Order: sequence, then C-alpha cells, then structure tokens
Amino acid sequence: MASVKIILRKRANKDGTHALVLQIIKDRKKSIIHLGHHVKQSDWDDTKKQVKKSHPNSARLNAFLLTKHAEAMSKVIEQETQKDTITAKALRNKIKPTTGVSFLAQAQDYLDTLKAGGKYNQYTADKARINRFKVYLKQDIAFSDITPGLLNKFDAYLRSYVSGKINKKKLSERTIVNHMAVIRCVFAHARKNRVITKAQSPFGGDDGIKIKFPDSTKTGPSEDAIARLEALRLEDSRHEHARKLWLFSFYFAGMRVSDVFRLRWSDFVNYRLVYSMGKNNKVGSLKIPDKAVKILKHYEQFKLNSDDLVFPELKGVDFKDEFKTKRAIAFKTSALDKVLRTYVAPAADIKDKLTMHTARHAFGELAGDAIPIQMLQKLYRHSNVATTIGYQSNFIHKEADDALDAVLNKVNHPPKNNL
Repeated sequence: MASVKIILRKRANKDGTHALVLQIIKDRKKSIIHLGHHVKQSDWDDTKKQVKKSHPNSARLNAFLLTKHAEAMSKVIEQETQKDTITAKALRNKIKPTTGVSFLAQAQDYLDTLKAGGKYNQYTADKARINRFKVYLKQDIAFSDITPGLLNKFDAYLRSYVSGKINKKKLSERTIVNHMAVIRCVFAHARKNRVITKAQSPFGGDDGIKIKFPDSTKTGPSEDAIARLEALRLEDSRHEHARKLWLFSFYFAGMRVSDVFRLRWSDFVNYRLVYSMGKNNKVGSLKIPDKAVKILKHYEQFKLNSDDLVFPELKGVDFKDEFKTKRAIAFKTSALDKVLRTYVAPAADIKDKLTMHTARHAFGELAGDAIPIQMLQKLYRHSNVATTIGYQSNFIHKEADDALDAVLNKVNHPPKNNL
C-alpha cells in the first residue's frame, strides 16, 4: 500500500518560506506533488502535518490540505484496487491536477475554457480584468494568499486607476465590481478542478467580500427621435446601412444585433420571422412589420439564394468556429456603433446615445407598462419571466411619476380652511 502525507520541503525559497507538497511513497520510491502554497517553517507543525495558528490563514489552509490528502488517498486506493502493480510516479500523475494550482495558472485555464466555448466577449473582457489583477500582484500567488484584505486593497487600487491614453478617466463602479466578479469566477473554476475547497474562497460569509452590482440606467432614443430616424435619408451608403439596421432591430422588439447579423432569407416564411435567438437558443415566431418589409425589399437585391444571409456583416465567416464568429460580430457591431454615434445621430438631431443595443432600450421605453409582462417576455425572447420583469423595470416610471405629482399637487392646491 502506498503512503501519502503532506510535508514541508527542507529547501527554503528566497523569501524564507518552504513549499507544501504531497509526498507519495510506493515500494520505497518517492514522488511529490506541489500544492501551490508556501509557509515559514515556524508556522508548520510537522507532527500534526498542519499549519499552526500563528499563520494568518491557518484555518483555510488546513482545510485545503485535509481535502487534498483525502483526495490523494482516494485516488491511491482506486488505482491500487484496479492494478496489482503501480509506481509512485504513476500515482503522482493520476493525482496531480492537469493544470497548475496557483491563481494565475487556474485563471489561464479559465480563460482557455471560455475561448474553447466560443465565448469571445466574455473572454476578452475577463482577460483584461485578470491582466490588471496580475499587474497589481506583480507575481503569481497561491489561492490561500488571496484574502478579503488583499481584495480590499485591490479595490482601492482600482478606484485610483486612470485608464485611457488621451481621454483619461477613472474606472466606473460597474467596472470595478466586474474585476471582483472575475476573480470569484476563477475561484469557482478552481473548485471545479478540485484545486481548492469552498472554505478557501474569500467571497461571501460573514467576513468575506460581498459583490453587489450597481444599478444601471437603460435609456433609448425617444419616440420623436425614432420618427426622425425613420424620415432621415443619408447619402453615404454606410451611414444609411447603419440607420436601416438600427430600425430593423427596433421593429423586431429590439432584436439583438448578433441575431440581426445571423438572419437568413430562409428565416422568413409567409410574412413571419421564425428564428432561434443566439443567447439562449429560444425559438419564436413574429409577424414582419410593414416597416421592416420595406427594409428587407432593399436588401433583397443582394440575395444569392434562400439560405443567404440577409445582411452583409457575417458573409464569409465560418459559423462552425463560434469564437471567430463572435469576434466578427463584436468588430462589426463596434464599427456600426461608431457610424451611428458619429454620423447618424447628428443627422437626425439625436442627443441621446445611439448604438445598436439602444434599439432594444428604445422598444422597452415605448412599451413601458402598457404591454403584459408575459407578452414582453415572448417579444424579448427571455427564458425566465423574472428576467423580463427586471429588465422592464428600467422603463416603467408612471407609478413613481404619479406619486410625485400627487405630493407636489398638494402644494399647488392646499386644502381649504373651513373656518
């Protein structure tokens, strides 16, 4: 029977700490697995094979060591049950995680997983946030060393951080929270890889970091602004194309731009649009509004066949590669948004933010509380009605406005004195 125990390596690091490792002995041959943690010799109890209370994270680290030892013993028993003979080195390879156990090693594995899943937008955003944390740390770090205190210092660092080479500005509250959220995601990823335990997470609990996303304001062009967009005609074909795409998205209840790009002529049957939304694969059918028909007739002249894409943005893109497809969508959307902001909005005298996504906000603003929430859920293609309720709450103001007027009207019309 192989023996497994946790030991502190004799050779010290430059900072005076020693590496904690799993030592496997089989047939008098040794093999070790680094656990990604280092402690001072004075903080190690070699008799009990655990970290002393003098270490600032002793409870969390001991819970981790206990879990790793139990997992290793389980693997040893499993392998020795299946095979009569197995070496210490073979046992080590079965027990050792496929990726490194440090934070940055697991962070890279997390990013690789996003990329393999075709999640371009999340990959690029989270990669930038992890890199910023990496710059702050200056070196790789063990999970046990990422404490609430360290994250609070990182939070303070982010609040003083200034981004942009020309238009320098501080990070928004939402951006700062997103940095904390991605660190939490890496911890969750490491737990799935059985590198750490739940007890090691600095998030949640009585003393842990609490993540609360700030409320965001969703606004879109007004009804008058949309009417001006409809009446507008632009000489530049690129500007006119952006205007048409924005209106087309709006006419279909603020269809997401990624879904607009993916539309094929075969999706339109008997004056109805039948398509599966890319975000949640929810299938639905909508009538084609007359205003949308006019836009479709313009693009019909470029139609090659019934399976051809309606709009040109993704023509030539390999849809089998989801990561590259989403990257193309991001680039094309960014280009359209720039045209909308720089040329279309001024031409239509629109002061509000005009991007492809604000077509969805504009529809929500006009819908307000006039449409039953279940019908809005169908139009928005939300999987859960709670998502629709939360989203639409950004655009329902009537009750609050009436309440405000009710109070202020008392000032304008004070009660009469009956005496």
